[in-house]
Amino acid sequence: MRNLFYPVLASFLFLASPSQGQTWEVYDFSGSLQTRASYQDITLLGESVSVGKNTSGLFLLSPDLRPVVDLQGQEIFQYLKPWILVKGPKGIGAFHEYGQLALPLEYEEISTYTNRLLARKGKDYWVFEKSTGKTKWFGTAEEAKLTRNGQVILKNQGQYSLHLSSNPEKPYELLQENPSNFLLAKEASGYGLINQAGNYVLDPVLDQLEYTRGDNFFGFDENQYLLIRGFEESAQVRYNSYHKITKEDDLLLEYIHGKLRRVLEEEGILLDAVGMESVTSIGPDAFNIRFRENKLGLLGKKGWLVAPNSDAEWIGVGTEGLFPALKNGQYGYLDAAGKWIIAPSFLEVGTFSDKVSSYRTNNTWGTINTEGKILAEAKWDKIKGFSGGIAIAELAGKQYLISPNGDLAYPEGLDKILRLKEGYYLVESNGKSGLLNSLGNPILPISFDQIQVENKDFFIVSKEGLSGIIRTNGDVFLPLQYTQVEIDWNEQKVLVKGIEQVVVTPEANLEKAPQGKRKKGA
Repeated sequence: MRNLFYPVLASFLFLASPSQGQTWEVYDFSGSLQTRASYQDITLLGESVSVGKNTSGLFLLSPDLRPVVDLQGQEIFQYLKPWILVKGPKGIGAFHEYGQLALPLEYEEISTYTNRLLARKGKDYWVFEKSTGKTKWFGTAEEAKLTRNGQVILKNQGQYSLHLSSNPEKPYELLQENPSNFLLAKEASGYGLINQAGNYVLDPVLDQLEYTRGDNFFGFDENQYLLIRGFEESAQVRYNSYHKITKEDDLLLEYIHGKLRRVLEEEGILLDAVGMESVTSIGPDAFNIRFRENKLGLLGKKGWLVAPNSDAEWIGVGTEGLFPALKNGQYGYLDAAGKWIIAPSFLEVGTFSDKVSSYRTNNTWGTINTEGKILAEAKWDKIKGFSGGIAIAELAGKQYLISPNGDLAYPEGLDKILRLKEGYYLVESNGKSGLLNSLGNPILPISFDQIQVENKDFFIVSKEGLSGIIRTNGDVFLPLQYTQVEIDWNEQKVLVKGIEQVVVTPEANLEKAPQGKRKKGA
């Protein structure tokens, strides 16, 4: 790999010639230069959305780096797709990413929704509607909020109102946003739910109403308990009971005559069983359920993960048919029937991957297989989970890549190892970064200040303040001669910024560079 990288880099640097000025260049993914432009800075805000800054101001740029929209400000305050918030001398304004000026740069605060903006200046509020292109003054308010479903809640003198609804002056005792698509509302008559249009989908008649998750709610009406799901036109009661239902953290539990009888989900009954003594949530949609005679099981959303036959004190979510479990202060593994497959004899265990897991005795970790056979003696300070037959282990402040039997997949200890979703390992040693493949073999030497993996074959590397791009096979896509590298995946282009005495591709090569094609309407 080193034999591929350095000769190519050297030849690239040798052939290049300098030119004056701070230059940005655009290359296509074949490495052909498409265009050049002079800017102090270029920022990629999103797919095909780029902003350039020079002495003349701030501009929204075309794909070939031409200034097409004057953003009228000094800096990008925030980008919340599809809105670009720009800061100027008098305040904040907003542009649509297509270039439309929505709000002039004169507001103290702007909140965004897909097709709507809420702006504040002092205690005065305005709403911009993209569909009409018009801004409406709402008046003054103690507080105003643009909700996640696009409604605007105003608060004045302890009362709330929805000024984008069909009855904008209607007062509410409470209007509460939550992670659902509905607002929780309260009037003198009770609690209800309001949709995006500002209409009730559940009339305000309940004595109690609170959010659970998704578009689901838990309510109480006179003497019955309700599980409710919101829909755009009307809410539906998914389950109701005259027996007591309690909401405890993520748990909905129903008691009959004072005894625990049912575990509920938002759609209704998850488990109906006699003899339950306690239910404990151990993670998303997983519950330890203890029965009389001290029998424990692990319940999931689709039924028993581990049957309630175990004498364990705790059961965790498992993999490969084995579930970590605790008894008398030690861990082992149960199968789905609640039978001990690996006896509880460890102080701590992991979960299985490729039939390998980790275990701890005293303060050190080793590895075992699904039959409980010791593969590697406990000598490591820590072992992270296996993936593709490789785990990250720690010893004396160093990190190592190890195989299931404890052999080293990479010959030396490193300061830091990070497993990437692309299957690579980003490694650091003595302040320098390198890249290993899924087997622990070097792809890039540990000599760079920074490595950014863009995809499985596209690495942005930096050294001594300069950046370039290298491919997996060691080929240099762009040499280390740029102060900034940005990749536009939507347009399949690379934007690079040179140093003041920038090194550029020779003119002879520039003449051969293909001209990029503009999209229709660009």
